[in-house]
Amino acid sequence: MSAVQSIDHVALLPGYLAAGTAVLVLLVDLLLARPRATVAAAASGATATALGAALVGAGGDRGTFCVADGCSWVADDRAGLVGAVFALLTLGVLALSGPLLRGGRVPVGEFCFLLACSMTGGVVLGAAGDLITLIVALETLTLPLYVLVGLRRGSLAGAEAAVTFFVVSVVATTVTLLGAALLYAVTGRLHLRPLGAALADGTLLDLPLTTVAVTLVVLGLAFKVAAVPFHAWAPATYDGAPVPVAAYLSTASKLGGVVALLAVVQHALPATVTGPVLALLAALTMTVGNLVALRQRRMVRLLAWSSVAQAGYILAPLGALALAAGRTTDARTAAYAAAVAYAVFFVVLELAAFAGVVALRPDGADGGTVEQYRGVARRHRFAGAAFGLALVGLAGLPPGLAGLFAKVTVVRSLVAGGAGWLALVVAVNAVVGLAYYLRVAATLYASPAASAPSRTPSRSVIAALAAASAVAVVLGLAPQLLFDLV
Repeated sequence: MSAVQSIDHVALLPGYLAAGTAVLVLLVDLLLARPRATVAAAASGATATALGAALVGAGGDRGTFCVADGCSWVADDRAGLVGAVFALLTLGVLALSGPLLRGGRVPVGEFCFLLACSMTGGVVLGAAGDLITLIVALETLTLPLYVLVGLRRGSLAGAEAAVTFFVVSVVATTVTLLGAALLYAVTGRLHLRPLGAALADGTLLDLPLTTVAVTLVVLGLAFKVAAVPFHAWAPATYDGAPVPVAAYLSTASKLGGVVALLAVVQHALPATVTGPVLALLAALTMTVGNLVALRQRRMVRLLAWSSVAQAGYILAPLGALALAAGRTTDARTAAYAAAVAYAVFFVVLELAAFAGVVALRPDGADGGTVEQYRGVARRHRFAGAAFGLALVGLAGLPPGLAGLFAKVTVVRSLVAGGAGWLALVVAVNAVVGLAYYLRVAATLYASPAASAPSRTPSRSVIAALAAASAVAVVLGLAPQLLFDLV
């Protein structure tokens, strides 16, 4: 038998485009040394990557780097959706970063190169078919973010946030790798589907080592999602990072953790073990995130704790796997679809929220306190209205229909899976979340305490805010488009 594998270059096209973007940015910055050209190269590459991922995903299932057990790269509709979302998030963050890059405190070439490298990890992650590819892709997504968080010159808060993020992420990676190594020791498999088949017969589940391995993998990936009790790094890191980088952390980085967790839960790990762990993590995450967010006075920290709570909503459908009724074929399909749909709804609304923060704050400033946003929607009507729409959507109220449909989908999947108690926890937490979302939205339109100088937000920031808001409105009016895709 030939040891030479055939390679499907069409399946690899999104990865080629993403990696090529990073190389192109590096060369343009080196040869031209013009910031606008560097940003244009990064934006063009991200756009091409999004189109390539969408076209390959729509063209049917393809696989490459295959052996008898399975394929390490699986280009299907899910991979196409994930790759396109990561590329579009990168494009949105580039637009938000215009004022930051023009301020001169962040080197443009390094910023765009690191962002493109992180995008490459996200694109590969969506197509990962084995544990090694999945973990390497997740680290490729995460490693550039350590530097991006602390890249701002002269920022002590940024350096502290970068060190915090680095230390916690290294621990999470170590735990995940240990769990993956133990799974390989137990089953002799690395590809996700054969690994799931080896654990499906129940014989290996009687071994304590198997339970330990599965738990370690789930908990290690829970760090990436910022699930409680592995969440403490998120608020400090978001608040210390530049606001556009915090936007990327809150959307792309969290989406990466969700995609990785879904891949192993759906295809590889036994639901009898992962279900109870995920149900507990979901309940703790949404409850702690919402309760602590109630006390926040800084805007970015409030959004950080909000994103912790939102991670709980994303994980909640997977908690239904703890029950026999939630492990039927229909219930599992509904749970996976609800988790993916909610994750996509969340990243769109979260990006719009951070775009609102950038638009309403002075160029290069941090997120500031909630009180500093008092009455800003009266001076900047479009930016204030779009920010308010994002907040209302995250709360799950109309007219933010995207967030409303996302929460209804989660509750419906939990009820269908027999996890009524977890659906009740979701509903109660959604009510708790209204308190701080509506408080911030009301502050935007309150009477300003004192007159403030008017300023015009950057056109690139307004464009990103308008695009994110438009996508949120379209998804809210036609949510079935996304549900059919996932």
